[in-house]
Amino acid sequence: MSRKDAHAFAASLAATLMVSIVVFQAGDGTFGAVPADEIDGDEVQVLAEYDPFAIMAR
Repeated sequence: MSRKDAHAFAASLAATLMVSIVVFQAGDGTFGAVPADEIDGDEVQVLAEYDPFAIMAR
């Protein structure tokens, strides 16, 4: 997915699931979004983290 889509998907997932979601770029250049507790750091670069509780506090 594109970087823009990954960020939109992450924000939506965080608000829906009420868990922190990480946007990452894999070693092959692709982007993705997963729950923060599932990221293991192998060959990924973390770009952003969406915390639903911080978003709600704004």
